[in-house]
Amino acid sequence: MIEDVVTVVVAAGCAGVVYLAAAARVVKQYERGVVLRLGRFAGAVRPPGFTMIVPFVDRLYKVNMQIVTLPIPAQEGITRDNVTVRVDAVVYFKVVDAANAVIQVEDYRFAVSQMAQTSLRSIIGKSDLDDLLSNREKLNQGLELMIDSPAIGWGVQIDRVEIKDVSLPDTMKRSMARQAEADRERRARIINADAELQASRKLAEAAQQMADTPAALQLRLLQTVTAVATEKNSTLVLPFPVELLRFLEKAQPAAPASPPSPLGNGAGPSGTAPTPPPPLSASVTPVRAAADAALEPEPVPDRGATGAGEPTNGEGPTAGPDPVPASELEQ
Repeated sequence: MIEDVVTVVVAAGCAGVVYLAAAARVVKQYERGVVLRLGRFAGAVRPPGFTMIVPFVDRLYKVNMQIVTLPIPAQEGITRDNVTVRVDAVVYFKVVDAANAVIQVEDYRFAVSQMAQTSLRSIIGKSDLDDLLSNREKLNQGLELMIDSPAIGWGVQIDRVEIKDVSLPDTMKRSMARQAEADRERRARIINADAELQASRKLAEAAQQMADTPAALQLRLLQTVTAVATEKNSTLVLPFPVELLRFLEKAQPAAPASPPSPLGNGAGPSGTAPTPPPPLSASVTPVRAAADAALEPEPVPDRGATGAGEPTNGEGPTAGPDPVPASELEQ
């Protein structure tokens, strides 16, 4: 008798343990539990922690409440300005109503993915290429609104939508590269022309200043020579100012006149001075004229008729004997 009672108690204990094991459930902190009792929603959503259900009667569905990152496959479409592009994006969403996420939609992940792809194609067709490349913030907001409207009824909230990449055809890439290169070249030419204009104005002011002060031109010449001489060059190009050429031309010495010869020395008719040698022909350039003037020898008086001797002291030719008067010759 006692053995039968013990056996029944042990069997009941085992049955209770099995029941507890079948009825006990643990809901994690980031999850919520939705219980369907005989196919109908039973009460409120189960909070995280330990919970009990009726075995073989209740069925517990755990819904993840974390933010889900869902990539959208690349969608190919034609923009409003007739350019074929491929655009991919990413959607961040989370479940805010666990009961609607289980009851209202079969698979909320798949539903959000399909809605995002459809909305992305619609955005591509309504936008220009420039908007896809530069105005992505506005497109992201529009895409988020398009996905979030139907997702509210599914208990899903769209947190953020981002367009990741826009793929262009190779021909369009080359055209855009040529356009950018032409634009940069245009700006470079404008900057260069502006620099030339400013430099010409400064040079004009400098020329006016040097014209007022001629010594400034000489100082500038010395600075140029110093700058060129700092480098080890085999050839030195020295600029020659026009003012210096004019100075040398004015400083060219004139040919000295020959001293007058005594009367009756046979130097010339009627006792006139001998005709000086003709001057050298004018040089082509002022520099050559200055050099020819420096190398031209001094004129020497005629010594054939007077019998003048060679210079003795380096000062000039010695004078001949005085002529005899005509009266003495008659005697």
